[in-house]
Amino acid sequence: MQILSDATRKALPASADVRGILGRHILADGFDIVLDMEESRGARLRDATTGRDYIDFFTFYASNPLGMNHDGLAGGSHEAVGFRDRLMDAALNKVANSDVYTPHFARFVETFGRVGIPAELPHAFFVSGGALAVENALKVAFDWKVRKNRAKGYSGERGSKVLHFREAFHGRSGYTMSLTNTDPNKVAGYPKFDWPRISNPKIRGGGVEMREEIALRQARQAVMDHPDEIACIILEPIQGEGGDNHFRPEFLQGLRDLADEQDALLIFDEVQTGVGLTGAFWAWQGLGVTPDIIAFGKKTQVCGILAGPRVDEVDGNVFQTSSRINSTWGGNLVDMVRFDRILEVIEAEDLIGNVNAQGAHLMARLGAMEERFEGVTDARGRGLFCAFDLPDTASRNAVLKAAYDEGLMALGCGPRSIRFRPALTISQADLDAGLEILEGALVTSLEG
Repeated sequence: MQILSDATRKALPASADVRGILGRHILADGFDIVLDMEESRGARLRDATTGRDYIDFFTFYASNPLGMNHDGLAGGSHEAVGFRDRLMDAALNKVANSDVYTPHFARFVETFGRVGIPAELPHAFFVSGGALAVENALKVAFDWKVRKNRAKGYSGERGSKVLHFREAFHGRSGYTMSLTNTDPNKVAGYPKFDWPRISNPKIRGGGVEMREEIALRQARQAVMDHPDEIACIILEPIQGEGGDNHFRPEFLQGLRDLADEQDALLIFDEVQTGVGLTGAFWAWQGLGVTPDIIAFGKKTQVCGILAGPRVDEVDGNVFQTSSRINSTWGGNLVDMVRFDRILEVIEAEDLIGNVNAQGAHLMARLGAMEERFEGVTDARGRGLFCAFDLPDTASRNAVLKAAYDEGLMALGCGPRSIRFRPALTISQADLDAGLEILEGALVTSLEG
């Protein structure tokens, strides 16, 4: 369907002028396409300047759960039309959700509560941006630990350290820069806290149980070195930018046990893993280890945290005391309305079921690539949250460029991995079409 009127479309800058206009004031060094917002469909992104379609294995850095212009949002059904009416109403005036409430906000929370908020994590807080979601998860933990320590007789504010992991990415603001350690360029030169960082015993090659023992020993040593100071342990259930690093449930349970023993909160950063792509709504649900707090973002459109009952062990915690955590907008009402409808579509179309079916197909295809190409190794994944390795950074980048040149948009992660972040809606036909392009790029780059 046509979304913009002809008059509105004519009032926008021509696609050929977009990069020049942006380049006057911003570093416009992103992809060289100009996205056609109307004509892009599902897993196909159209370049408005050339009319060329690209198969989308990147989904705006894993943030677009349904692909482009899904009928449930952009179509002509009663539900889709009603959604767009609500979206326009929410967009005309930007409301300070933190203290001014609306039926749109309530409808979103009701839907999220039914589809995505688990009983184990009933407390919610909303904010704009994944890094700020992580920041507020840390603030919950700091507040909790300081109050715990005061009850033990400490004066002052003891309890403000964070145990975290190598190859972690938790954002690029404030506290999170002390945790992120993937690309040094992203945090170099900015002030950081000296918080304990331990090894990440990812499932890669042999000896994983020994690496887990080493990491847990390092964690216990950090607790001994900083008595009553560690407020929380934070980890991505699968480290995304760091290299699609998976962890065994047994290791995550070891962290859970340590957090319980040492009066620390266990935080899972689900900004990238959340909302179905791993084959469960939240990755922790598929791994079987329950955190005390999760941070969410990307596919959720609005960002924030969910927290469980351990927070209520202290009176006056941040969910009981006004303005301990807060922001003017309290998230973004437009994003809430959009995610409300996305949740309905995920539920109605059993998209997590599609993820598991297509994920099995994807892993089978990646296994075949491992057999065919000597340079393709360590295919891994949960659901459609998949990746494989190439021999080095240069060969990985060459494959990505060759694939892009042939019409596939995908991203790397870690020093030499290619990651898959398709929409929850992707069909086997689109998956296979993208994989055919990728295989051609592997031939060109590895065998050419």
